[in-house]
Amino acid sequence: MYKAASARLLLLRSLSSSSSAAIAKSPASRLVASSGRLAFSRPCGAWAGRGLVLRAGGLPGSRAPLSAAARAQIGAAVPAVERFQRSMATQATEHPFKTILTSLPKPGGGEYGKFYSLPELNDPRIDKLPYSIRILLESAIRNCDNFQVTTSDVEKIIDWENTSPKLAEIAFKPARVLLQDFTGVPAVVDLAAMRDAMAKLGSDANKINPLVPVDLVIDHSVQVDVARSPNAVQSNMELEFSRNKERFGFLKWGSTAFQNMLVVPPGSGIVHQVNLEYLGRVVFNRDGLLYPDSVVGTDSHTTMIDGLGVAGWGVGGIEAEATMLGQPMSMVLPGVVGFKLTGKLRSGVTATDLVLTVTQMLRKHGVVGKFVEFYGEGMGKLSLADRATIANMSPEYGATMGFFPVDHVTLDYLKLTGRSDETVSMIEAYLRANKMFVDYNEPQTERVYSSYLELDLAEVEPCISGPKRPHDRVPLKEMKSDWHACLDNKVGFKGFAVPKEQQDKVVTFDFHGQPAEIKHGSVVIAAITSCTNTSNPSVMLGAGLVAKKACELGLEVKPWVKTSLAPGSGVVTKYLLQSGLQEYLNQQGFHLVGYGCTTCIGNSGDLDESVSAAITDNDVVAAAVLSGNRNFEGRVHPLTRANYLASPPLVVAYALAGTVDIDFEKEPIGVGKDGKEVYFRDIWPSTEEIAEVVQSSVLPDMFKSTYEAITKGNPMWNQLTVPEASLYSWDPKSTYIHEPPYFKDMTMSPPGPHAVKDAYCLLNFGDSITTDHISPAGSIHKDSPAAKYLLERGVDRRDFNSYGSRRGNDEVMARGTFANIRIVNKFLNGEVGPKTIHVPSGEKLYVFDAAMKYKSEGHDTIVLAGAEYGSGSSRDWAAKGPMLLGVKAVIAKSFERIHRSNLVGMGIIPMCFKAGEDADSLGLTGHERYTIHLPTNLSEIRPGQDVTVTTDSGKSFTCTLRFDTEVELAYYNHGGILQYVVRNMAGAQN
Repeated sequence: MYKAASARLLLLRSLSSSSSAAIAKSPASRLVASSGRLAFSRPCGAWAGRGLVLRAGGLPGSRAPLSAAARAQIGAAVPAVERFQRSMATQATEHPFKTILTSLPKPGGGEYGKFYSLPELNDPRIDKLPYSIRILLESAIRNCDNFQVTTSDVEKIIDWENTSPKLAEIAFKPARVLLQDFTGVPAVVDLAAMRDAMAKLGSDANKINPLVPVDLVIDHSVQVDVARSPNAVQSNMELEFSRNKERFGFLKWGSTAFQNMLVVPPGSGIVHQVNLEYLGRVVFNRDGLLYPDSVVGTDSHTTMIDGLGVAGWGVGGIEAEATMLGQPMSMVLPGVVGFKLTGKLRSGVTATDLVLTVTQMLRKHGVVGKFVEFYGEGMGKLSLADRATIANMSPEYGATMGFFPVDHVTLDYLKLTGRSDETVSMIEAYLRANKMFVDYNEPQTERVYSSYLELDLAEVEPCISGPKRPHDRVPLKEMKSDWHACLDNKVGFKGFAVPKEQQDKVVTFDFHGQPAEIKHGSVVIAAITSCTNTSNPSVMLGAGLVAKKACELGLEVKPWVKTSLAPGSGVVTKYLLQSGLQEYLNQQGFHLVGYGCTTCIGNSGDLDESVSAAITDNDVVAAAVLSGNRNFEGRVHPLTRANYLASPPLVVAYALAGTVDIDFEKEPIGVGKDGKEVYFRDIWPSTEEIAEVVQSSVLPDMFKSTYEAITKGNPMWNQLTVPEASLYSWDPKSTYIHEPPYFKDMTMSPPGPHAVKDAYCLLNFGDSITTDHISPAGSIHKDSPAAKYLLERGVDRRDFNSYGSRRGNDEVMARGTFANIRIVNKFLNGEVGPKTIHVPSGEKLYVFDAAMKYKSEGHDTIVLAGAEYGSGSSRDWAAKGPMLLGVKAVIAKSFERIHRSNLVGMGIIPMCFKAGEDADSLGLTGHERYTIHLPTNLSEIRPGQDVTVTTDSGKSFTCTLRFDTEVELAYYNHGGILQYVVRNMAGAQN
């Protein structure tokens, strides 16, 4: 029986005295009494971690293996174990904090409901806690059962000022889960496969079901195939459905097969904007129990909801799946950076300028793994949309959250977006009663933060970021000189190494019978896109005003610039039409192309063939300017080597200029209809002009009507027919949805730690390898292994679609792992692209082909990397793909938070070089064979321990094991989190 085989179960008071005595003789079974429970030092039966988690309740030194006698005693005691667990379940109905469950009265009589009152704890430490930490505290109190969440967790959070520096671990249960379709499809695929695995193990497949609300917004599939056309939005949606009918049908099946899951159909908006305007509850009232909204999402920009005072951040899909199943996450209690805002933005300065400035400041300060909480008198000068813009880019500045506590600005936004007056009153009453509301009209209790920053908003100046990273901010007035420096600099984040004699080269070409020209820095893509900015009426209407002024002065965007407008919700279209500004955007080529992420995630569509040829034939460093949040190499478009993040009004301005090689203060943007030169200042609107248009054009009814219709779908969605079965019928011929191999030949016994001996290095990387480099993303190159796979299955090249759309097929995704055309692998000695060296033969192969060759030869592989490995979007396939390629370990200087967690979740060992060391300093070329001297007995492995690595060349070095918690060791023991979940759920009693 599984519970007997698992070994480290909760120890039970109901064991016979002889059993207890026998077990007690084993040093591995030291017990700890805590909060009314007894537990082995590393229990396997308790849940409370990153997704589904083991609560570590004992002494960290207790790791010797159980004796045979002890194992026999445990096996004999299993019936007693089960009786005890049933007893504990009964006891759990007595809530440890039931005495602080308090009624929240309505002003006119009656009550809104009941809530767990923080003031009733009467603990002065709570008054000093950051508001973001109070949300964690309330969740721990409400969910405390001394099993999944313990009173120890509660005490750690209350004592945050002292426990946070010690990296204390707590359990957290988010209120809901948010998905988008690129990450949602593989999540639903995994859930469907987990149901199959449960059935094969003889258990109830329907145990795999979301227990918390799950919202999935389909927004990542639309591409800008058609632009600069009044019919673009309809044409792109038809193409979207024709490409993705199977995926959409699968998601529609999931919305009926799984309980508690809402799927928002394609064409509705961008997930984070829909979350902000519609899905965000701020406060839940569930069956009369009130509690703060909190959310984890399978997109790193889930943090946008932090601007609404809802605690939310991105996690990997595997963690989200576990959260869906009602299990706590294990998280390190974070430090909180207090960011004080003073003053107000100068006229003409946008929220985008502000967020790029904040991003640069926070990257410099260092906030990885921390919360950032904003406060100060400047808060009142920031609209909710401005706050959401700053919160959205938390991943770019590295924080887990960029949190704005709820205040009057929040309440006004809730009313604007159509939340009812009664709901808003309930939200305010609850948050005030529970000390989670900020009223700047009242004296403020000084809160304690881990560190402090301050920004006078008046110091923010117009800027953009690029050309390859979002935190490389460039003041607008310095853009021309910075661009020329980038042309001169050696190839890197701020360099293209273009020889001086070639920098002024002009390429002429024919554009549909019209003479055209481009040069280094020419803008070929100008996209108003991304929830970061399209949720903000000020910058969207500001873009419309720039277009209007340009039209009136006779300026026009060159026809070979691919312009597009992709708002995050239908509300944007309504207020652009209401203001009369959409007409002017259309005249400049910024027609509506769809409601989705588009260019921001690489769905920019093809450039015109004549433009593409001019770029590739002449090695032109072409530019894209977009109102997005990511501009990593190869992400926006394969042919735009320079990519700049800018506000929507600046996107229009750069489109009009046609180049980033311009000084807006000194050089004209163009020549107007009267022959006069037109400058940037002539088309740039004032803050007052924008505010006037916002006031008259953004109306509450727009939000109400948009979201009343959103779940009704659209004709194409509604015509999809799907089966009603609870188990999915996999089609082996499908190139979109494929049963993953994670549970193949799975038994109830965990496989245990795996040895890594004489492994070859598959790839040798430097710093800042992002999930865009690792994970399959963007278009599928015609000569790639994935293209070969699709062609062999009769898929025409024009129907390849994107990697993102095929995330439900592991065969495609494994072939697309490390397939980024801009990836730099040291094996290739400066050559850029998705190939590597098969060390034994010396052959240069696609990474997938090399990995399969190693597998066929029976060899394990590892990856060597530099700093910030896995930064960028929280993509599961950046971990799933390497696992399927046979990668057993990644040794890096440092890891991005979510990606390290995802590697663990897929059973890959993450390890860090010691400070000051890396592959180069150690003289490692990657041609060696590597043996990782990690114990094969789980009881001998500790989180964060030192591990020796040796090579066949005689080198030896020490690394830090980056299994950070006992829970992560349990995942590793099971081969990954998904297998851990299935075994535990299959072994659980009905």
